[in-house]
Amino acid sequence: MLRIEKLTKRFGPNVAVDAATLSFGQPMMVGIIGRSGAGKSTLLRMLNRLTDPTEGRIEFEGEDVGALTGRAKLHWQSQCAMIFQQFNLVPRMDVVANVLHGTLNRRSTLATLFNVFPQADIHRAIDILERLDIADHAPKRAEALSGGQQQRVAIARALMQEPKVILADEPIASLDPMNAQVVMDTLRRIHDEDGRTVICNLHTLDTARRYCDRVIGMREGRVVFDGTPQQLTTGVARDIYGADATFSEHATSTEIRDHAPVPVAQPG
Repeated sequence: MLRIEKLTKRFGPNVAVDAATLSFGQPMMVGIIGRSGAGKSTLLRMLNRLTDPTEGRIEFEGEDVGALTGRAKLHWQSQCAMIFQQFNLVPRMDVVANVLHGTLNRRSTLATLFNVFPQADIHRAIDILERLDIADHAPKRAEALSGGQQQRVAIARALMQEPKVILADEPIASLDPMNAQVVMDTLRRIHDEDGRTVICNLHTLDTARRYCDRVIGMREGRVVFDGTPQQLTTGVARDIYGADATFSEHATSTEIRDHAPVPVAQPG
């Protein structure tokens, strides 16, 4: 369904993603893990065409995604929805309007300018909010919600696009543990109930093990692991995070203590 071949992104002399080759043949929940600067965010941004690869190819259902321009590119970005760490909502706009912004790629310029939405879209937005258990907040400004609630609004906006693939770039990095669990439960449920591919950049091994069917490890721009959560041993984790990372042996979650300096030249 979705395939990338030798996908590479350079920023000047720095290689953010180095010849990544991956395929996603069936809907699954995928976690991408690695240190800051490993290339995780850049990889997702290339998949969504927010940034263009330096080299390599992206294919979806046989179509060359990297060659798309104009409306065809916008259509792909609606089919491959992006969820961001900082939510990217309009703070002073109400929740329903933020969710309805998921339809912008298929609306006319005039309708977009005046925020005119069909009743059917409004009802669908409310249905999605009910599904995510935040319909009570529909009339509130987005800025009045907690971080976890805002992230669920962002997920609802992505669902309004009716995507085939959902990309989530560190969706829980700025959340407390309780809200992080709610958001990850939501993403997992969307995969299970809708049969959508969900690809998440994640920091913790425990989250990847708990929620994902497949885990991809990146280090210095390269894919160094691609397997099941059961194959993600402490030894493999050290290959991903570096030999100087230490791991808690007794906690239910694997805790990484990353002692080495993080490279700042490569985008995440």
